[in-house]
Amino acid sequence: MKPFKFLQFIGLHGLLAILLLVPACQPELPLLDRIQQSGELVVATRVGPTTYYTELDQPTGFEFELAQKFANYLGVQLKLVTYDDLGDLFNALARGEVHLAAAGLTITRERSRQFQFTSPYQQVTQQVVYKAGNSSPDDISELSNGSMVVIANSSHSENLTLLKNEQPNLSWDEKTSSSMLNMLTLVDEGQADYTIVDSNVFALHQDIFPELRAAFDISTAEPLAWALPQNEDNSLFYAAEYFFNRIQEDGSLEDLRERFYGHREFDYVGARTFIRHMEARLPKYQESFKEIADEIELDWRLLAAISYQESLWNPNAISPTGVRGLMMLTRRTAKEMGVANRTNAFQSIRGGAEYFRKLYDRLPDTITEPHRTWFALAAYNAGYGHLLDARTLTTMQGGNPDNWFDVRERLPLLRKREFYSKAKYGYARGGGQSVHYVKNVRKYYDSLVWSTESESDKYVHLPQSVVAMRNELVH
Repeated sequence: MKPFKFLQFIGLHGLLAILLLVPACQPELPLLDRIQQSGELVVATRVGPTTYYTELDQPTGFEFELAQKFANYLGVQLKLVTYDDLGDLFNALARGEVHLAAAGLTITRERSRQFQFTSPYQQVTQQVVYKAGNSSPDDISELSNGSMVVIANSSHSENLTLLKNEQPNLSWDEKTSSSMLNMLTLVDEGQADYTIVDSNVFALHQDIFPELRAAFDISTAEPLAWALPQNEDNSLFYAAEYFFNRIQEDGSLEDLRERFYGHREFDYVGARTFIRHMEARLPKYQESFKEIADEIELDWRLLAAISYQESLWNPNAISPTGVRGLMMLTRRTAKEMGVANRTNAFQSIRGGAEYFRKLYDRLPDTITEPHRTWFALAAYNAGYGHLLDARTLTTMQGGNPDNWFDVRERLPLLRKREFYSKAKYGYARGGGQSVHYVKNVRKYYDSLVWSTESESDKYVHLPQSVVAMRNELVH
């Protein structure tokens, strides 16, 4: 039949029906292409110190930063969906409600039957935690002598189930919609004798739970990775694999590890003192920190951390060099910032805060967060000029002058004649000291964050250039 005769035969309605069928016959685009067309990567996570939280009024966390880098790599925006319960998170992943889960997930036998995991990016162990003063369990068999709590649907629960085959008396209580921070709190408050948490989480929380101890590892080293649904379309999985290979090779993955874990060194006496002062001294000045921080758009906990490092929240503190007050201002700085009485707590906080903000704003625009805050802290301690010298030296030695980790290696060199003799601002007595200063302030800040932090909204839309976020504070 000739084409014209065929068209006459089927008629106009028949032709439209054929045309409408054409798109339905086209193969569906790969998942990666659909994500890039939609412009959005949906990632499941949990609120926690190793995953996602708010710092310096911005979203951050090891998993968040990884996911943000991956979204940038794909050229799309990141949408985070947070889950209180691990079971809900895995159900959402299985139903395809999210593209992947980035939540500090251990690769286990059971999970691998349902999901596919990317290459690991970190190794952790499962640690049995108890409170000092109670008897320390020496092995698994002794855990039946006390009560134990773990997170429901966790790798800890799965591991205990396997161990129960060898230890029939082993028992534990599983908590839904809970976190490892909650587990540590239960043990610290005496509501449970033991819990099991990942080694990286315990290391981050020791400063606010100085009485807790790790008895022993209940597992060998286990890998953490992202989880994706198992299906025939592996386009997103392969993109994630290539992404992890790339950040492993260019060093940015190690930079993230250093950023989130490199400043944590547990000091029992220091942690006990900090908590005691947080309970007895901080409440006297907390409202002042908040009021002034709001005025100059800073996180009040950062100001409080600086003040603690400077004076242990003692308004009458004085150093051998004559700096004094809550923010330990020099006479020159106090005059510059209009502080008439350095021992007046409110004046000291305002003067120190405004001086820090001045240093922060003075830094080159090329320095981005969180490095910008760390540079400002170093300048507050060592002086802006010495910081500039360290940046110049970093450039001369082939480092990145906008990266704190590169610059902090050069600051101590300004105490050596071969370097300070060529520096514009000369000898920097506090060069090496300022590195420890930044490290300590970061540690105190983290402790304050996790002592006051509330959970973020469950659904958070984040553009590629991360927008500022504020959480309500828990008193």
